[in-house]
Amino acid sequence: MSGPPTFAIPPSFLGIGRRDRDAPVCLAGIQLDIGTTNRSGARFGPAAIRQASRMLVDGDHPVHWIDPAAMAVADIGDFAIALGDIPTSLRLIEEQAAGLAHLVALGGEHGITLPLLRALARSTGPVALVHFDAHVDTWPDNFGQVYGHGSVFFHAIEEGLVLPERMIQIGIRSPVQRAVHDWTLGKGVTIVTAQEAHEAGPAALARRIVDVVGDHPCYLTFDIDALDPAFAPGTGTPEIGGLASWQAQALLRRLGDLRFVGMDLVEVAPAYDVAEITALAGATIVWEYLALLGSRDTSLCGSDRA
Repeated sequence: MSGPPTFAIPPSFLGIGRRDRDAPVCLAGIQLDIGTTNRSGARFGPAAIRQASRMLVDGDHPVHWIDPAAMAVADIGDFAIALGDIPTSLRLIEEQAAGLAHLVALGGEHGITLPLLRALARSTGPVALVHFDAHVDTWPDNFGQVYGHGSVFFHAIEEGLVLPERMIQIGIRSPVQRAVHDWTLGKGVTIVTAQEAHEAGPAALARRIVDVVGDHPCYLTFDIDALDPAFAPGTGTPEIGGLASWQAQALLRRLGDLRFVGMDLVEVAPAYDVAEITALAGATIVWEYLALLGSRDTSLCGSDRA
């Protein structure tokens, strides 16, 4: 090994020093969590994920043989939000995401995905969606809050930001009103419950994801509560029976044929974490995604971290 030890890595994601918004891939934190419906605290997720990412800088990805820290990725810091104001925060997030070539966002709550999809739709039109979560997030509102974190994909579908027939949700298992569940299916969304995911296994489920998405530009949104609380206790709405971290990792490594155009990792709430395992799981999912991008587009792969 060479360079500083992991504990001395700079506090950006993977110690990345580049901050250029014109980079082919930009990573940004979005510290929004005022639309949460149970435990708050995901505003501290971006810092915790960056901190935990220090564990991932000791070498290449062991499958793709790419070092994501050496890729053409910039950590551009955190987006501005409007304190206590969801609609204004969503507008600000959309404005800051606009014009970025490829954004990887660290949440924050799942509500950040809506303005990111709005920004993306300007350049790509509606996208396919791979959605890891314990919850369908297609409630019309959350306890009277129109833009709560459980209404993201209701709005994304209604606004035409995603192609519901090219949308697949993986790990679903929370209580849900039958009308909400049926509305989601009726729009053409594919729902894979956590139990179905366990029984199918990563290889078969990856094939199903590819079949649903096809060759369409695709967005990946990963709510950390898709993982079982044994692997991700540090989140606001934990649900038992979820994916193991190895299952999520095995799935992502099989999705190299998808045309990803953006990604977010949301709902890490470090106040409820244990020994940093949730933050490390979140950081590793992002690291896996970057390696996946590099395996598909070798022009992203560089040779230094600065």
